[in-house]
Formats: sequence, structure tokens, C-alpha cells
Amino acid sequence: MKRYRAGILGATGMVGQRLVTLLAGHPWFEVTALAASAQSAGQPYRQAVAGRWQMPDPIPPAVGDINVMDAMDLQAVAQEADLVFCAVSLDKASTRALEEAYARLEVAVISNNSACRGIRDVPMLIPEINPEHARVIPAQRKRLGTQRGFIAVKPNCSIQSYVPALTPLRDFGIRAITACTYQAVSGAGKTLDNWPQMQGNIIPYIAGEEEKSEQEPLKIWGSLSPDADAILPGKHPVISAQCVRVPVSDGHLAAVSVKFDKKPTREEILARWRNNETLPQKLQLPSAPVPFLRYLSQEDRPQPLLDREAGNGMAVVIGRLREDPVMDWRFICLSHNTLRGAAGGSVLTAELLCAQGYILHRE
Repeated sequence: MKRYRAGILGATGMVGQRLVTLLAGHPWFEVTALAASAQSAGQPYRQAVAGRWQMPDPIPPAVGDINVMDAMDLQAVAQEADLVFCAVSLDKASTRALEEAYARLEVAVISNNSACRGIRDVPMLIPEINPEHARVIPAQRKRLGTQRGFIAVKPNCSIQSYVPALTPLRDFGIRAITACTYQAVSGAGKTLDNWPQMQGNIIPYIAGEEEKSEQEPLKIWGSLSPDADAILPGKHPVISAQCVRVPVSDGHLAAVSVKFDKKPTREEILARWRNNETLPQKLQLPSAPVPFLRYLSQEDRPQPLLDREAGNGMAVVIGRLREDPVMDWRFICLSHNTLRGAAGGSVLTAELLCAQGYILHRE
């Protein structure tokens, strides 16, 4: 197949670096544009990230010599790409303006940012859960006045451990959820080496995370409007979230309790997780993990150090299913926050949208 030309906005940051490593050698995408701030523009990529490369693997040779472009030079970047992965560090209003400007230049924008998540005609996708929400893209194109360009977003990394585990159980009638997420420092774009305040410490507050954790699942579990021009968030279940930063390099862990209208048995829950079949796996998308959900029976699993790389960092690992004396059931979930939760989730989303015919080659 003809590969799609891919650009990365915010290519020098942590998520941008992760995108660089994932896209190098990807069978569907070829990195043709790397863009960042004006300070990095004009430098070869390896020079722009010298001294701050944070990935375990070296800079891919194919991208090391690509000159970094200014992300604000929209026309120049857009000419080089069929789609862009956006991981810029701007305020919300500036991010939305930038992403919509790229979309209006007929580029598909796959965003890691939160700026457009609340817009009714912007799909917020976990490809294994709500691929049908992509049907809102034609309505978004009409609003933006585009033929090819659009924006699709991934949800917050904090919910991508437990929302996948809860989704196969929804027909039991999920009434209420409590979730406490224990989030790695890479979720803040940092490492344990450059964040001394996290050494041997826990910070019980992450700005905006609890609100996102309580609201975003309702959009993911929402429905398309009758005319497919908006995604209508659900009003239930009630979600109570607490988000804590912990001294772990990668991997967000969640402790979840759930109340059902019709309480399932342990065997029913395990069967739903074991037999969960979703579209990315059926389509054999390159980044889709097989299986998506993995249950571990050991009492002390999952653990970030041992389990975050499951499925090349794209699987969701579950453990410790047991009855809850206040709710009905409780369990532990884990996902890799910069792979499944960020860059990898974006790449899988792009693969899905290519397979569905929404991302098109520009002439």
C-alpha cells in the first residue's frame, strides 16, 4: 500500500519523541515532517533533542537528520503531510486554534491534547471501544469547510486503564464507579531524574485529571445523534475519581470499584474480559494488541515494572478481581501511559481512521 505522509507537531517533547520511535519503520506511515517551537526550527532533529532524548531506544536514523520545522509555519508543514500527530504544549485556546487551522488546510489531525475533546463533532476515540464515533467526521468537515481535513482526539491517559475493563460489563448496568489512579511521572512529561520532588514522594493532586476522569468516559460511552452530527455524552454512570502522582517512570495503575444494576458473577466478568473482541483486532491493525484485555491471576499483579509493556505497551492488564463490601466488585488495572495512553493510542487511532477511509492521501 502507498504509505501516508505523517507529521509530528511537538516532536521534541516526550510524547513527540515516543511518536518518532513508533512511526519509524511503521508499515502504513512515513515521517515526512517534524515540527516544534521556533527555537528548535531549522536544526536537524538529533541536534534539537540533544541532551533531552528520553526514550530507551536511540533516535531512529531515518529521522535524525530531518530538519525541524516551525509548527506555526502551517502552510509549509501541511504541504509535507497527509496527517499530523499533535503533541504541542500550548494553552487550550491556542491548541484548538492550531489544530483547527491545520484541519482547514486539509490535513487530518490526530491530537494528544485536551483542547478539542469537549467539541460535539470531534470524535474522542479508544479504537477498541467506540470506533463508530468516527461517523461524526463528515459533520465536522462541514463545520470546518473541509474535504479531507478533520480533528480526532484520544482521551486522557488516566482513564485508558479502567474504561476498557469496564466497557465489556456495561450491559450489566453500571450504576456507579470509583477510581483512584496512580499515575507515572512521564504523564507530566518528566522523568524521575529531572523531577527531584517525586523522589520517594507522592503528590495527591494532578491539575484537571479528576474532572477529565469523571467526564470523558461519558463521551466515550455516548451515542451519535440521529443525524450523526454530534456525539451525545451519557448521563450515567456516576464516576468518582481521585488522581495521584507516584514515583514510577511509566504506567498508570487504577484501583476501581463498581456498582451494577444486575450484579454479575465472577465467572461472567472474567468471561467478558477473556472473550472481548474488538474492531482493531479484527482488522489486524498494525498497533492493535492481541489480546487487548489481559487478566492476571497472581495476587500481586499487575505491576508497572512487570506488566506495562504487555502487547508492546498497548494492552490493558487487569488483576485482583474480588467482591467489594460497599460496591459490588473491585479490581486493579494498568496501562502504559505514553504508549496506550498517548502516542501509541494516537497511532492506533490513525490506523483505524485510515482503514475506515477517513484519512486520505493529499494530491
